[in-house]
Amino acid sequence: MAVSSSRVAVIGAGAAGLATVKALLDAGCAVVAYEKGDRPGGLWVRDNSSGLSPAYASLHLNTSKRRTEFADFPMPADWPDYPSASHVASYLADYAQSFGLIPHIRFGSTVTRVERDRLWAVTTESGDTERYHAVVVANGHNWHPRYPDPAYPGTFHGTQMHAHDYRTPDVFRDRRVLIVGMGNSAMDIAVDASHVARGPVLLSARRGVHIVPKYLFGRPADATGGALAALPWRLRQRIAETLLRLAVGTPQRYGLPAPAGGLFQNHPTISDTILHRLTHGEVIPRPGIERLDGDRVIFTDGSADPVDVIVWATGYRVSIPFLSPQWLGPDPEQLPLYQRVFHLDDPSLAFVGLMQSTGAALPVVEVQARLVAAYLSGGYALPGTDEQQHAVQRALRAAIERWGTDARPHMRIDFDRYVADLPKEIAAGRNRLARGGRTFTAEESVV
Repeated sequence: MAVSSSRVAVIGAGAAGLATVKALLDAGCAVVAYEKGDRPGGLWVRDNSSGLSPAYASLHLNTSKRRTEFADFPMPADWPDYPSASHVASYLADYAQSFGLIPHIRFGSTVTRVERDRLWAVTTESGDTERYHAVVVANGHNWHPRYPDPAYPGTFHGTQMHAHDYRTPDVFRDRRVLIVGMGNSAMDIAVDASHVARGPVLLSARRGVHIVPKYLFGRPADATGGALAALPWRLRQRIAETLLRLAVGTPQRYGLPAPAGGLFQNHPTISDTILHRLTHGEVIPRPGIERLDGDRVIFTDGSADPVDVIVWATGYRVSIPFLSPQWLGPDPEQLPLYQRVFHLDDPSLAFVGLMQSTGAALPVVEVQARLVAAYLSGGYALPGTDEQQHAVQRALRAAIERWGTDARPHMRIDFDRYVADLPKEIAAGRNRLARGGRTFTAEESVV
């Protein structure tokens, strides 16, 4: 293996950071990874000292293991199809250990500032600064809770919490509970609460989503996705929606609002248990919230219910606090990146995991990491600046057409298509290099 002269900082040692460290080491780069927590695995590690993990006791993958695992590190054959968060945490720890990544990670090291001078200057909470030829941001985006903005009018006398802070259902015992949201965490928490709460758990949402059971016709539901991957997404959508209606019916059949878009447009919620808790009356749907009123919540249909605990399962904001608006623009969720990886102004600043996938994250960050490593090791040439910008604009137009303007279209990717396309992009970059295209060098990274 040729040894690159590039020295690269990777920020984060969750799944994205670990995949990046491995790919860079494989490519011969010198790597230092900064991790706020005390162990690898990031948000999957429930007792991580970073305090950022949203993992709760009942959390399991909502994508099957064969569609979730890294290509070069299969999950154990004897694991269940949908492993627990603890399984995933141990899997990532084994990945880091097996590929010799641990010596390259500085645990308990919080990055507070990343600036460009002659090189990239990375400063930590302790005040130490080191310089690198390139920086890869892999800090994840499911750790900064998003609350309703603007907040609902009125006051609430009970307990409010975000899904990020939920761990076990004991907090709901003998209390009247309202869950706000329709995502995977909302459904998991509603099911957990329904076994211990006082009365039925209320589930409030302004918009509906498709609810997909973890098994369809005896197989993991996402197994169908790979088989249909070559088809246009609208055709995949019609086929998958037909299968879903045959298997479980529509969300409206269970008293839930109609989905705002078709399957594969809005991210579906994956749950085997929420539908039977709804049919048993242990979870009761409610429309959106109109206002808060002391110990009651008033809904948009005029109904009202007494509530002791509100859980805001309302998602997360993208937060990259160590980079200035010079690099992020006014909103990091709208940051344009070539192939969702390279900064358009300076590709020595790259991002792994800053995307919203229709499928699992691990295969995506794995191919992104390989693309970064190909470039930073000098084996891949980017297209020209104009071509990069045009590619970003085309991707954004396609995303808006498919997902709309309110669903993070800059970040959206189609899992199967993206995972298939990035190796082709690496090959195209090698061809550009062979034709005289410019690649990254440590010397030219100095400004």
